[in-house]
Amino acid sequence: MPEGAARVTVRILEKEYSVACSHDERSALLDSAEMLNGKMQEIRSSGKVVGLDRIAVMAALNMAHELLQLRAAESKAAKSATHAGARVRSLREKVDAALTDTRQLDI
Repeated sequence: MPEGAARVTVRILEKEYSVACSHDERSALLDSAEMLNGKMQEIRSSGKVVGLDRIAVMAALNMAHELLQLRAAESKAAKSATHAGARVRSLREKVDAALTDTRQLDI
């Protein structure tokens, strides 16, 4: 085990798994295991999927799908923010140009 790493035991669908991680990642690992356990319990309780390996695959697919949706939404928001920034810059340039023209007329 690397220096600075700790063994963390997580419980997923009544099975315990021992995982090595750094001390600063312990909380995130526990949160991830809790989320995975919840997804797997949800799938198992639906009764549509049988077998631990199939439940795990379905949970992984669902979580990957959610991740891709979040990334797409984040990308769309970033593009929208970039467009808004360009629009604001364009408006500011027009205002500056109008103010410059006004000052020249005053002189």
